[in-house]
Amino acid sequence: MFPLVSILVPAYNVAQYLHKCLDSIVNQTYQQLQVVVVDDGSSDNSLDILKKYQLLDTRITVLNQQHQFA
Repeated sequence: MFPLVSILVPAYNVAQYLHKCLDSIVNQTYQQLQVVVVDDGSSDNSLDILKKYQLLDTRITVLNQQHQFA
């Protein structure tokens, strides 16, 4: 049995890059993946994109929080 690999992806107003990023991850040949994407209160459509990917691939978990200022 292969070990589970967890991938954490931070997201804040990166809608234009999310498709390429998530497609790259989910199309890997190694299938034992857990993908956790943390949306930091994006004001673009990042969260909508993430929710669609979550519905299409059960390995993706989306967490949403209010924007955290540094």
